[in-house]
Amino acid sequence: MQQITSFAERYQFPVICSFRRQMLFSAEHPCYAGDLGLGPNPKLVKRVQQADLVLLVGGRFSEVPSQAYAVMTIPVPQQALVHVYPDPDELGRVYRADLPIHASPRAFALAASQLEFPGNAAWCESTQEARSDYLQWTDLTTIRIPGNLQMGAVMHRLRQVLPADTIMCNGAGNFATWVHRFWPFRHFGTQLAPTSGSMGYGLPAGVAAKRLLPERCVVVFAGDGDFLMHGQELATAVQYKLPILIILLDNGMYGTIRMHQERSYPARVVATTLKNPDFAAYAQAFGAYGERVTDTADFGPALERAMASGQP
Repeated sequence: MQQITSFAERYQFPVICSFRRQMLFSAEHPCYAGDLGLGPNPKLVKRVQQADLVLLVGGRFSEVPSQAYAVMTIPVPQQALVHVYPDPDELGRVYRADLPIHASPRAFALAASQLEFPGNAAWCESTQEARSDYLQWTDLTTIRIPGNLQMGAVMHRLRQVLPADTIMCNGAGNFATWVHRFWPFRHFGTQLAPTSGSMGYGLPAGVAAKRLLPERCVVVFAGDGDFLMHGQELATAVQYKLPILIILLDNGMYGTIRMHQERSYPARVVATTLKNPDFAAYAQAFGAYGERVTDTADFGPALERAMASGQP
């Protein structure tokens, strides 16, 4: 990370992280412009589409980061492309790079960190604009959703309370947007999330992270359908006394699937409504701490009680 950061600082170009790889570059760095994942900043997508040059390091630019292969044309991108990847069979398989480089990200970062900067960069102003777009996109004061519990305020409180090296874990679902868009990842090894759409990933990942690094704060973000895939792992967390923090968003449905149904087949919504348990009672049944929050003002005190309990 430090070598890539040094490279970016010298050349003053905007850095964009791929889907669920935000821990690879600090969100607080002035060169950071955001991530290309699910529901990205439209201004960021446009910026990449109109770029003169794309330097793609260690990624394949597959379906999610490419926004269903809409950001770069196939097989020859409209942008000049330098593609760095450790598998030679991947280079040129989808995108024909102007300069394919067969190297690991680590090897490339080491070499790039030693390059001499030729002089003033003509793109510095564009980098500053990209940074400004990112800050506006992640401004929580502009976020309002229906209901009494405002998730923008929840994320603001988490930013205030949680350490910068908190390990964030999540599974698959629209709920994860709150983490990806509004949590500022600043350290390597602080993001555990699937790129394969695996529901239920967050809780087992959180249990493993806390077991391995007991001194670190570990937070699991989950949707209701997502949590029910592996919710029984609370038993493991309780057994091994692992005080992970679980924030469960309960909207009574498989929200992502419902979104696609209502968008594409509004008259055919089927099998996405959930009959959920009382999740606070569910946690307590395992010997964990559980509390239900339905109003924004109640979240801060509930968070304090949960963290002070010493229980998952």
